[in-house]
Amino acid sequence: MLHVVDVCVSFDGRTVLDHVSLHVGGNEVVALLGPSGSGKSTLLRVVAGLQDVSSGVVRWDGTDITQEPTHRRRFGFVFQDEQLFPHRDVAANIGFGLRMAGTDRASVASRVSELLALVGLPGFGERDVTTLSGGEAKRVALARALAPKPRLMLLDEPLTGLDAALHDRLADDLRNLLRQAGLPAILVTHDPAEAARIADRVVHLGDLGSGSR
Repeated sequence: MLHVVDVCVSFDGRTVLDHVSLHVGGNEVVALLGPSGSGKSTLLRVVAGLQDVSSGVVRWDGTDITQEPTHRRRFGFVFQDEQLFPHRDVAANIGFGLRMAGTDRASVASRVSELLALVGLPGFGERDVTTLSGGEAKRVALARALAPKPRLMLLDEPLTGLDAALHDRLADDLRNLLRQAGLPAILVTHDPAEAARIADRVVHLGDLGSGSR
């Protein structure tokens, strides 16, 4: 279970997060809503260990991880723009974290094949990522985040830039994938309909602290 407690973040004297608290329990998927610039992505980066806090605590299962480096938190992160490695094929992108962790080649190949099937892209392992459609790239990014079997998924507007029909189809797929994997997750979005479609619980950033901006 994740607990964010009274977290404050400031940039150049401007308060971005003001005593924000949030909990995510069990296998719960929580959508975090708020307008652009409200601090949603900053809060996600705090949880991921990519952003230092001015004050406050991040706990996982009761243990303070506020100063824990990102790689030791074992959280999966899907960025808005996928951030795939253009010089690696699909399989190499998905298996990157596993290889960096020293996983043997056969186990990496098995896990990559499993995930390609899970995200609906069987047989795509040798595809050049620069040839993927927007929806395919987002599925590969999700598979890469799932590969190391994270404890928590962090999704920063992962469906941005898709046409309406593809967006809705991937939203349904994402909801089903998270439940199938049994993973708790935080989904950052500015779209209330997307939040309701994917999440078990929807929260507004402004309701999580004393005036987050």
